Amino acid sequence: MSRRQVNPSRRIADSGVVPFTTALQSKTRSSPYLSVALIVTGALLLIGYLNSGSGGFGGKSVVSSVEGDFSCTAEVQRAIPILKKAYGDSMHKVLHVGAETCSVVSKLLKEEDTEAWGVEPYDIEDADASCRSLVRKGIVRVADIKFPLPYRAKSFSLVIVSDALDYLSPKYLNKTLPELARVSADSLVIFTGYPGQQRAKVADISKFGRPAKMRSSSWWIRFFVQTSLEENESVSKKFQQAATKRSYNPSCQIFHLKSYH
Repeated sequence: MSRRQVNPSRRIADSGVVPFTTALQSKTRSSPYLSVALIVTGALLLIGYLNSGSGGFGGKSVVSSVEGDFSCTAEVQRAIPILKKAYGDSMHKVLHVGAETCSVVSKLLKEEDTEAWGVEPYDIEDADASCRSLVRKGIVRVADIKFPLPYRAKSFSLVIVSDALDYLSPKYLNKTLPELARVSADSLVIFTGYPGQQRAKVADISKFGRPAKMRSSSWWIRFFVQTSLEENESVSKKFQQAATKRSYNPSCQIFHLKSYH
């Protein structure tokens, strides 16, 4: 499913796992047999890396059904059982914000005692029938998240965000992040990529205007402090305990924040 910006102000880019490259260069003259051996060894290492399914940080790489690239939205779907263990009753009324939100909402709606809604930041012209049905029912809305969300304050017990904030500059993050916290009654969970984990293809930069900006955890923590958002330490501990018990190793950074009170 291709994605196109909601309006000209939206700038997004495809992103994927940074490919492993092997350069075999020699400054001295060597035998052709040695060169062949080095090339074969390099090829085997490359094949082994690609088949390992690693995202480069010890976690399993998640492939997006949209563009075939790495996706934190797909990671959200993997994490739902862990989130339910950590958040308990807060998983009763959930809003997901990010690309492919229809897939997340559909999965959440299958969970017992869970209501779910979604905000899709990108146009979905070629969405499947199921997604279009969710849009017609008002369960999923297509909206530019640089502007106020179409919900009242504290409309949802939990807000989950993925594949959205990485494409915003600090200028817009200053507006969007507080707005996400505004519509959350209890908690806010943010899934973001790791630095160096993803990069936009050259062709995609001209198409979408800007690549995803993968920021470090320290950068995000400083930004959360600036926007008066605090870590939800109790939930973070519960999430870690549940993740350890299930041998879940996320491929994205996950931040658990308290809502504004």
